[in-house]
Amino acid sequence: MAMNVRTLCLGILSMREATGYEIKKMVEDGVFSHFIDASFGSIYPALAQMLREGLVSVRAEEQQGKPGRKVYSITPEGRAALRAAVNTDPARDKFKSEFLFQMLFLDQIDPSHLAVIYDAYLEEQEAELARIEDCAGEIDEGPGAQFVQDYGRTMMTTAIRFLRENRAAMLDIFAEKAKEEAGS
Repeated sequence: MAMNVRTLCLGILSMREATGYEIKKMVEDGVFSHFIDASFGSIYPALAQMLREGLVSVRAEEQQGKPGRKVYSITPEGRAALRAAVNTDPARDKFKSEFLFQMLFLDQIDPSHLAVIYDAYLEEQEAELARIEDCAGEIDEGPGAQFVQDYGRTMMTTAIRFLRENRAAMLDIFAEKAKEEAGS
């Protein structure tokens, strides 16, 4: 399965109706932030196309003192399209990390800057784990949601433990490097 914005939107709408803005917030900061990136520039065209195809429906909702909003819902045809999309083999996960690239070239990092890089990355991982915990109630707790949350928690907890356990050794390597450079 090639995860795309259409499938992502259908998945979100299968759990609850939402506006394009609400979908974007779930993709940006919520439980769906761990799957793919989606911008307003891709979400709204996908919703419009799915509306034309009958995969979603839309209703206008008035708001007092604010412009009206469009609330999207999945249709039976949309549920069938989602079912077809998730019943295919997944594409290979792509993991990209600027931090790991920097660690690959440790010998090129200024020793005084390593702790800054390392600690900032560790803080990001801790914040991500907190976000996973915060997202726990965002969607209906079924076996799939629980599996995904447990998987994410395990991955982040393992990464954080690894970073904490190896911090001193990494900084010691650079303390030695700094001494060598100072003595040259």
